[in-house]
Amino acid sequence: MPPDDDHRIQVSLARLLAERDMTLAELARRIDVTVVNLSILKNGRAKAIRFSTLTAICDALDCRPGDLLEIR
Repeated sequence: MPPDDDHRIQVSLARLLAERDMTLAELARRIDVTVVNLSILKNGRAKAIRFSTLTAICDALDCRPGDLLEIR
């Protein structure tokens, strides 16, 4: 099994926020998740994401999971 940090998932949160002219803080307020946790996700340091968080992000950004997560 590969080490935890050796994955090929890329998170496109920064791009989606920029396209929607939304800040990380605004998204955090809308979905009731801390800015710190969203920053970890945005900067590619997250090891996991809850489906409820993924759903809330997709709802707030009007996107699909495939718009947010890509495989490298």
